[in-house]
Amino acid sequence: MANHHHHYQQNHNQNGQKHGQVIVVMVPFPAQGHLNQLLNLSRLISSYAIPVHYVGTTTHNRQAKLRVHGWDPLSATNIHFHEFPTPYFPSPPPNPTASVKFPSHLQPSFNASSHLRNPVSTLIRTLSVTSRRIIVVHDSLMGSVVQDVASLPNAESYVFHSVSAFTMLFFLWEQMGRPFAVDAEMLKDLPSLEGCFTSEFLKFVNTQHGNVKMNSGRIYNTCRLIEAPYLDLLSKEQISRGKKQWALGPFNPVAITKNKKSSQMHKCLGWLDKQSQTSVIFVSFGTTTSLTDEQIKELAIGLEKSEQRFIWVLRDADKGDVFDGERRRVELPKGFEERVRGQGLVERDWAPQLEILGHPSTGGFMSHCGWNSCMESITMGVPIAAWPMHSDQPRNTVLITKLLKVGIDVKEWARRDELVSSSMVEKVVKRLMVEEEGGEIRKRAAQLGSAVRLSVAHGGGARMEFDSFIAHITR
Repeated sequence: MANHHHHYQQNHNQNGQKHGQVIVVMVPFPAQGHLNQLLNLSRLISSYAIPVHYVGTTTHNRQAKLRVHGWDPLSATNIHFHEFPTPYFPSPPPNPTASVKFPSHLQPSFNASSHLRNPVSTLIRTLSVTSRRIIVVHDSLMGSVVQDVASLPNAESYVFHSVSAFTMLFFLWEQMGRPFAVDAEMLKDLPSLEGCFTSEFLKFVNTQHGNVKMNSGRIYNTCRLIEAPYLDLLSKEQISRGKKQWALGPFNPVAITKNKKSSQMHKCLGWLDKQSQTSVIFVSFGTTTSLTDEQIKELAIGLEKSEQRFIWVLRDADKGDVFDGERRRVELPKGFEERVRGQGLVERDWAPQLEILGHPSTGGFMSHCGWNSCMESITMGVPIAAWPMHSDQPRNTVLITKLLKVGIDVKEWARRDELVSSSMVEKVVKRLMVEEEGGEIRKRAAQLGSAVRLSVAHGGGARMEFDSFIAHITR
């Protein structure tokens, strides 16, 4: 999607002088899954020759740039990073034994983000003086930070929802007291929000959403090919209040160019090069999951017993400040890494997920079903073994397994408190990687992936939607 050749004419006023251009300001929420999506969207918008200003704390901007896959943010000349200090916040380690798996240890860093209100307001005011129009794209969880935008005559704000249209639809629909009838098929397997969030975080969400009355539309990292029915329902007057919903995804790069410099190539990719096609299952649970020692042991034994090739990213959840030294080092069963040498790799550090999913040897993805992971897997055509942990993940799982049918469940959300035994792990891995059922799902995932990649190519539906958004903000 990188080769956009549209350069919109800057408007000339009557006497032929340039009246300044349109500028986009991105205000991401400081958690990895959120930072990443708006950084990828910045790349796409900047490819239309529109300057983008990406706003965050020093730590979180550094984190976002360091971890982005498939392109180099340092070479993007049209993206300007603004780093603002926030006051000190505690950065405690995650608690793997908490009854609710939501990363409540990140709450202090979430709360600290509200201090960005003044510097962000000042920046937007300053930029608005020299530009024709300021377009503020902000995470829905940063509502309080951008509340002053409403007072600027040449500013428009768009709320970005970092979750699937499906998840957002039912969140809003239930909040509004079910204002219209919905196809029973969609509701059949919908899990309740029980166990998904802490009450403190839900309070935070309501405060942030309450601050975004003044918006010109909502943006989703999805496309009609994946989520048309839910996007249609989101545009119903009761929910949209007549504002447009823009499906601008997938934000992640959909074509992986191989890195020629082998020194730069991650060891996982070199190892994948030696494996046969679709033979490897990639196991990774995102940046906000902490498994108990007991669960890690069962997972390890299950992977070993499945006799399937695997790459397992074994990391603890991020801390509020990911550069804050100490990390829990998880103990694997004695002799495990020696025994699986050749069969699998355990990666304890950051791994290039998008490149791994895009590699021909990867045939399955055991995932927590965070929305970044779902979109990356879908665009790369890789089927999912879904193991949701918290937040939007249980509902994303229903979308992946029941509605799109490109994945299977590791365990039902209703049984979230139970240990997943090694034999359950073994069974699921074999179902996805070896059995006929898995083959069918893999075929469907590959078809959906190639349809989505065509959709973002020139003349495809997703590309046309993006073009029309750019035409709209530069009108």
